[in-house]
Amino acid sequence: MTNEQQIGGGGSELGRFLWARRAQVTPAEVGLAPGAGLRRTPGLRREELATLAGVSIDYYARLERGKELRPSPSVIEALARALLLEEDEREHLHSLVVHAARAAAGPPREGPTAAAGRTVPPGALMLLESMRPNPAAVVSRTNDVLAWNPAGPRLLVGIEDWPAKQRNYTRYLFLHPAARDLFEDWDNQIRSCIAHLRALAGTDPDAPDLPRLVGELLLKSPEFARLWERYDVKGHSRGPKTFHHPEVGDLTLRHQSMQLEGTPGHRVLMFFAEPGTPDHDAIVLLDLLGQERAAQDEAAGSGPSAAASDEAGSPSS
Repeated sequence: MTNEQQIGGGGSELGRFLWARRAQVTPAEVGLAPGAGLRRTPGLRREELATLAGVSIDYYARLERGKELRPSPSVIEALARALLLEEDEREHLHSLVVHAARAAAGPPREGPTAAAGRTVPPGALMLLESMRPNPAAVVSRTNDVLAWNPAGPRLLVGIEDWPAKQRNYTRYLFLHPAARDLFEDWDNQIRSCIAHLRALAGTDPDAPDLPRLVGELLLKSPEFARLWERYDVKGHSRGPKTFHHPEVGDLTLRHQSMQLEGTPGHRVLMFFAEPGTPDHDAIVLLDLLGQERAAQDEAAGSGPSAAASDEAGSPSS
């Protein structure tokens, strides 16, 4: 499968999802005998899935190839049962069907411009400041880091050394040498990011910078390419995250994400700990270190911190 096909070109996202999930269900899992002959994939054959879902082989083949874009609710439910989909996956399948029907009805809507996609509302900057000392950032739909408070960049070791437009949470996890050691649950973190981008590619393919980001990671990260092909859209855990931080030691933080109204999908992401705990003491130190770094950058003439670089109502540089 080419990069273009994996990102969104050729066929349909509905077909790609069905193909990927079919490849991950074995005959034994659905009560079928392996059958005779060499299997080209470890998963179900098209005819096996069609039989399980109660549709013709030709009809299912047209669904998977993007030739049929309006399956009935009963067909979608039958496919979801046959593919053993969990709740998140079922919801995503239904979203793909809605998107496919809209795409067939007319031209795609015009997405926001690159500049609009990086605009941070003035109130969001004030919100980040009010969250101190807790590390917090404004991130785009594709996980670009658009603004942060002083502790934000200090938590993600080394990310502030990257140029502003390169700072992306998913890119950091897969390509920054410090990320794998920083996150205790790095494997879960990367799967969560893949699921987020896969869901975005399926239901909002016009999201700014999505093809460029996915194309870059497909080329530079074999781990990303392997997980992207699996098409996992399961929701990520909301539990605490443990960091092995070289400056403040180990700390375990909870996190909260909030959508920003009036933006093309921006979110505020905050990590926090209970006051009076060693973990909270660690983030207070991160906040102080962040202030020192910002002061050093200003003194060196390299500009203010990222939280101030996205001026209110204007795109970040």
